[in-house]
Amino acid sequence: MSDKKLWSGRFNQPTDAFVEAFTASVEFDQRLYRYDIAGSIAHARMLSRAGILSEQECDAIVTGLERIRDRIDQGSFPWSVELEDVHMNIESALTDAIGYAGKKLHTGRSRNDQVATDIRLWLRDEIAEIRRGILTLQQALLESAERETETIMPGFTHLQTAQPITFGHHMMAWFEMLERDRGRLADCSRRMNVMPLGAAALAGTTYPIDRHYSAQLLGFERPAENSLDAVSDRDFAIEFSAAAALIMMHLSRMSEELIIWSSAQFAFIELSDSFCTGSSIMPQKKNPDVPELIRGKSGRIFGHLISLLTLMKGQPLAYNKDNQEDKEPLFDCVDNLKGSLRIFADMIPAIHCRRENMRAAALKGFATATDLADYLVRRGTPFRDAHEVVGKAVARCVEKGCDLADLTLQELQAFSPGIDEKVFTVLTLEGSVAARNHIGGTAPDQVRAAIARARDRLAQE
Repeated sequence: MSDKKLWSGRFNQPTDAFVEAFTASVEFDQRLYRYDIAGSIAHARMLSRAGILSEQECDAIVTGLERIRDRIDQGSFPWSVELEDVHMNIESALTDAIGYAGKKLHTGRSRNDQVATDIRLWLRDEIAEIRRGILTLQQALLESAERETETIMPGFTHLQTAQPITFGHHMMAWFEMLERDRGRLADCSRRMNVMPLGAAALAGTTYPIDRHYSAQLLGFERPAENSLDAVSDRDFAIEFSAAAALIMMHLSRMSEELIIWSSAQFAFIELSDSFCTGSSIMPQKKNPDVPELIRGKSGRIFGHLISLLTLMKGQPLAYNKDNQEDKEPLFDCVDNLKGSLRIFADMIPAIHCRRENMRAAALKGFATATDLADYLVRRGTPFRDAHEVVGKAVARCVEKGCDLADLTLQELQAFSPGIDEKVFTVLTLEGSVAARNHIGGTAPDQVRAAIARARDRLAQE
């Protein structure tokens, strides 16, 4: 394969060797090869339909590109840094293989619209795979929620015991986070599915191309409306990175809870040994390394979002070499997001709930205090008065070192004479949980209904 630059006609001196290496992108953008070849095949077929290429030239180009794709698949393709990027490497190899017809492939396009098209094609497929990864994790959460529909645990605000909930209800909260994430990615993919090809360098081309036909061949909804915007736009990469950052933020929050719950101080769950490691010095340790690493990777993804925003903020229209720097953060973002989703989907089903510990924790911290206040309100006490009554009852429990349910009826009546023996049904954990029997509530029946609705949503994918 010739290493001669395909754009070298204007230049009298060769590129400095260090500059050549510094400006090359082929070491990382070669992963776009299948999309570059798909875009080139569609472009060739469009040129043939428009009468710019003969049928024989088109057939030779398509066959040559398919053979190059097979060589790359097999690992026998000689990538050259001197040829800068994936596009020039493939085009040079094509010309070497089929001769004169290969030189005609680039008619009516530029590397500017070519790379913009390749990235969109690649990211479109990656988003589809990531959405499938989210779906797999959501299914794991639904199975966990179904197993633990009646497992009582403390719900927290400010990391202080607030009210009793069920573990199943908590898993469904995670499910809803991911449902929003899946929807954001679908929106991103829809906006991204616009074809830059045919915008050429920045102003379009003088050749009678058919951009609607190219868009149809490549599965785009339509060609981009403005050639300047088409080649310089990287909003889709930034939007994806923002969606990825939100997903990683959610996974990080989930990881934080898994880390806390698996600690000896909480002991709510036990993570499978497959997702933990030991200590080099402390033989008793079982460290939750996988959720910790995912929590750490969230910062990496946030950084990629800021990198892309910063990359684009000072660029005038249209294309600038700065945009070569869009790929590595985007590639790394996709790779780490896919890996995090996959490992989370494997980890969730292997979580063992320590139900008795969860229940014991829910009995601490006066988790049913709000239920006592609601009980008083239903019996005619204004809420603010009920709030004060319960506050005094809690203060009494603190003095005695007991829970509200441990107070005698006489002790409770000292704070509000209208209290009767029925109060103890609302002070139990089961009674508290079952009382939240409305859509979105933590009552086991409502959690089961939420699981059924969620399965219906996923089935529509």
